[in-house]
Amino acid sequence: MIDPSKRSLLQVAAVTALASAVLIGCGKKEEPAAPAPAPAAAPEPAKPEPLKIAFAYVGPVGDGGWTFAHDNGRKAVQAEFGDKVVTSFVESVPESADAERVIRDMAGQGNQLIFGTTFGYMEPMLKVAADMPNVRFEHATGYKTAPNMRTYDSRTYEGAYMAGVIAGAMTKANTLGVVGSIPIPEVIRNINSFTLGAQSVNPNIKTKVVWVGEWFNPPKETEAATSLINGGADVLFQNTDSSAVLQTAGKMGKRAFGWDSDMSAYDPKAHLGSAVINWGPYYIKAVGDALNGTWSTGSVWWGVKEGAIDMVAIADDVPADIKAKVDTIKAGLKDGSFTIWKGPILGQDGKEVVKAGEVADDAFMSGIKFYVKGVEGKVPGG
Repeated sequence: MIDPSKRSLLQVAAVTALASAVLIGCGKKEEPAAPAPAPAAAPEPAKPEPLKIAFAYVGPVGDGGWTFAHDNGRKAVQAEFGDKVVTSFVESVPESADAERVIRDMAGQGNQLIFGTTFGYMEPMLKVAADMPNVRFEHATGYKTAPNMRTYDSRTYEGAYMAGVIAGAMTKANTLGVVGSIPIPEVIRNINSFTLGAQSVNPNIKTKVVWVGEWFNPPKETEAATSLINGGADVLFQNTDSSAVLQTAGKMGKRAFGWDSDMSAYDPKAHLGSAVINWGPYYIKAVGDALNGTWSTGSVWWGVKEGAIDMVAIADDVPADIKAKVDTIKAGLKDGSFTIWKGPILGQDGKEVVKAGEVADDAFMSGIKFYVKGVEGKVPGG
C-alpha cells in the first residue's frame, strides 16, 4: 500500500512533467516544408549542321558574264537559306584533269552538294561521283548522269534568238558576227538561234563565226571581234564570258550584245541588249531538294518560262515595234504559245532539218552539230 505522502509526491511530479511538456511544445516553432525541386529543363535539341555547298567556276567571278551569273545564283542561295547552308567556290578551274582534283578536294572538305558549272567538268565529276556516293553532284550543261549526279542547264538559245531579232533590225550591212567559244551543241544551237531570230525580221541576214576555243580569254575574244568587223559584220554576238566583244565593237564604232549578264555599263553606246541567265531559281530549288530530302538524279532545263532567261537593257534606239516583238516572244515562251525551233528550218545545204509544222524536241536540240542556212563556214571538227 502506497503511503499517502508518497502518493502526493508522485502526483505533484506527474503534474510538473505534464506542464513542462506543454511549455516545451508551445515554445517550439514549426519549420515550413521545403519547396519541391523544380523540374530539370529539357535540353534544347541540337541545331542541325548547315549543308555545305561548293561551286566550281571555269572563269573568274569578275563583274559580268557566265561565272558572274553563277555566283549571283550562289548568293541567292545564301540569302534564301541563311545559316542552314554554308557556300564556297573555287574560280578559274580549268576543264582538265585539274578539275577532278578540285572537285575531289571539295568533297573531301565535307561539302555535301557540289555544282560544276561548265560542260568540260562532266567526266571529272562522274569519276568523283562514283567514289563519293554520299555526296550529291550537279553538272551544268552536260548530258551524263549518275545516281548521285544530276545535270541542269538554261535555255540560252532563247536569249540568243531574242538578240537575233534585235540584230536583224539594227544591222545596216546584213552581216552579223559571232565570237564562239567551244563548238559543242550548246554553242552551235545559240549561233543558229541567233541567226533564226535575225532572219525572222530580215531574211537577207548572213552570219559569220570566229571560234576562239576557250570560254574566257579576253585577248582572243578581242582579236576575233576585230576580225569579224574587218570582215564586214556590223553587229556582234558572243558565246564567250568576258565583255571584250562588246568593248571591241564600241571602239570600232559597231554594235554588240551582252551575254549571260547585263553588260550595258561596259559600253552603253555600243550595247544593244543583254541576254541574261538567272541561275538563282534553279539553285534555290536544288538546295531545297537537298535540305528536305527530295533530291534525285535526272536532267533539268529551264528557260524564260521558269524565270531563268531574259533579254534586258534594250537600247533606246531599237525601234518600238522590235521591242514589242521581243516582248511578244517572251510572253509566248512563258506560256508555251511560241516555239523557236519550229519548221520549216533549213540547214546550210538547203535541206530541211526540221520539217514544216514540226517542233524540235529537247533530244534534237541537245544534239545540234550543224549550222542553219545563213551561217557561213563549217562547224569545227564536223
